[in-house]
Amino acid sequence: MRGVENDIRPDEVEVFENLRPRLEAIAYRLLGSAAEAEDAAQETFLRWQAADREQIRVPAAWLTRVLTNLCLTQLRSARARREVYVGQWLPEPLLEGDPMLGPADTAEQRESVSTAVLVLMERLTPTERAVYVLREAFSYPHAEIAEMLDLTEAASQQIFHRAKEHLAAERVRTEVDRDAARQVVEEFLAAATSGRTEPLVALLTADVVGTGDGGGKVPARAKSFVGAMAVAKFLRGLLRPTDVKRALLGGSPDAYAWTANGSPAVVIAVGERLVGVMTLEVTDDGIAAILSQVNPDKLGRAERQWRASDHGDPLIAGW
Repeated sequence: MRGVENDIRPDEVEVFENLRPRLEAIAYRLLGSAAEAEDAAQETFLRWQAADREQIRVPAAWLTRVLTNLCLTQLRSARARREVYVGQWLPEPLLEGDPMLGPADTAEQRESVSTAVLVLMERLTPTERAVYVLREAFSYPHAEIAEMLDLTEAASQQIFHRAKEHLAAERVRTEVDRDAARQVVEEFLAAATSGRTEPLVALLTADVVGTGDGGGKVPARAKSFVGAMAVAKFLRGLLRPTDVKRALLGGSPDAYAWTANGSPAVVIAVGERLVGVMTLEVTDDGIAAILSQVNPDKLGRAERQWRASDHGDPLIAGW
């Protein structure tokens, strides 16, 4: 049995490294965490190292199966962790250009990595989530999914349709391109910092939801705000500059228009250090959700992507 560390050939390492971005993109959609996705891909590599690789006819299928089952194990334990998580749980944001976002050729692929859908997928069972991600985002045939998850093909099809129905029942979204996303953010910030509630309310849907994830590391409300007036009042207070906030953030923050997980986003930074990513979920009726990630443990990868990007001038500087 092969398996010692130095027994793997360079071409076999290359096989894995060529597939790593895809494996990480699958794991991110399954776990909602970039750090855990990286760990799952690395554990898959260790399994690849230890395997009798000469007996593996289709490495991509074998690696995807191993990764998916590692993620399923992780998802089952994650349910218990979510119950003791401090405050609201939101996924780790990925900024525009991050390869972990994965394929974006179709509307379904783009939607499957949106922050709102990742939140909704928390309500699916681990198996439903795996089938949905593999089929909707990566177009695996049901026969392959069934083999990966030890299901029948008919069961895979039924699980997929059930998962899709669960998500569709609560999901209404409008796709916006990069220019439109910037305009949405510009209008949003102008209204939120105008000192008046009415311009902001006009941009929101009546049942808009505002959720923040501080993970117990940064102050964030334990429950979501619901309704245009409640969310607007909260945002006015949140975006009002004070010396206390500057001290808490370690400096005067800048606000940029960007995209995160394919949606318009406000990136808040102090220098090159990210302190928050606020994702705006847009519908034909207005902004339906504002999802703010301020937990520093979930901003590491986004910050690395931010530092490597040419993000230009902020919309609001040093407020």
